[in-house]
Amino acid sequence: MSDAQPALAFPPVEDQLKVILRGVEKVVPEEELARKLAKSRETGRPLRIKYGIDPTGIDVHLGHTVPLRKLRQFQELGHQAVLIIGNFTAMVGDPSGRDQARAKRLSAEEVEANATDYLKQVGKVIDLSKTEIHRNGEWFSKMTFADILTLCSKVTVAQLLTRDDFAKRYASQSPIFLHECLYPVMQAWDSVEIKSDIELGGTEQLYSFMLARDLQRDQQLEQQLGVMSPILVGLDGKRRMGKSLGNYIGIAESPLAMMKKFMQIPDEVMPMYFELLTNIPLDEVQKLLAGHPKLAKQRLAREVIAQYHTPTAGDEAIQQWEAEVSAGALPADIEQVTIEASIVSNGTVTAAILFKQAGLCPTTSDARRLISQGGAYFGDDLQVISSHDQAIPITNGLLLKAGKKRYARLNLPS
Repeated sequence: MSDAQPALAFPPVEDQLKVILRGVEKVVPEEELARKLAKSRETGRPLRIKYGIDPTGIDVHLGHTVPLRKLRQFQELGHQAVLIIGNFTAMVGDPSGRDQARAKRLSAEEVEANATDYLKQVGKVIDLSKTEIHRNGEWFSKMTFADILTLCSKVTVAQLLTRDDFAKRYASQSPIFLHECLYPVMQAWDSVEIKSDIELGGTEQLYSFMLARDLQRDQQLEQQLGVMSPILVGLDGKRRMGKSLGNYIGIAESPLAMMKKFMQIPDEVMPMYFELLTNIPLDEVQKLLAGHPKLAKQRLAREVIAQYHTPTAGDEAIQQWEAEVSAGALPADIEQVTIEASIVSNGTVTAAILFKQAGLCPTTSDARRLISQGGAYFGDDLQVISSHDQAIPITNGLLLKAGKKRYARLNLPS
């Protein structure tokens, strides 16, 4: 009797492509995807699908889930998910989309603590029991300086400067540090080490994806292709979703907190959210979008909340939200915030600074804008704040409101 493992059966290539290409902006090289899938069916060998994350923080938001959901789809089609925890690249810091170097480099201990928490949250999106997980320190920690020189000799400075972020910084004479230049090289070498067939990520990763192909070819390996998703915009409908911008929905947030944020999103971003964050057929999505925006947002919220909580959590969150809106009552989950004592002067704080410190606005400029539009209130009687420099008397339990639905109560600074 043969000890050989039986070949796996995969869905027809056309059926796989329908799943894979939903919500994908670019495949490079495009013509290779169908060929790889067909070869996989012929040989019964699953494709190795790479996705790398740097655990520079622990909050996973919906923007992070876009490539993770794609990884899960590949898993469900029978392919092998390979998750790279960039414990070495995280200490360098991804320069993608940045106009300056990171101010603070993380220690190995900070990265590992973040990675542990990150994996707990990622397990809500992909099947970790069927995922091959590597930390890229497995290979980079063993490299000698001679090994690093050999790797760097395969990449020219001119190639690095074709990256959009480096090109912009070079043109504006902003510093580009040598350790940052190593990041895309390290990311590409990860693909060599794990012999990836397909790498997932955003469109800003194109350079690293293509560099990986060059390095794989140099090592006589079959070259990977890149499957790139668009960048999910945040609650403002303009900028990419991010915690630093205060425009994100975290998958670890309570169902009601997620529900409230979904109801804030601009109508025009709903097609993107439905396509990237749900499995609802796109023809059904079109019917939903043709109806009332409120009902469409509730359906969107219900579908997404159920993925990261319980199947009934979305419906329960809708009922709670409707009760608050119809009753006009204050929310039951108003966040308690403590402001810095240093901003209090003679028992008061300037309005714009207060709203920024309380976490109701991501920046002081955003707070000024909110106040100028008449959308900032304070006190249990919710008095309208008339000027960004209005002195707000600070009392324990002071109620603050931003816009229609965001509240906070102050704890006096110690």
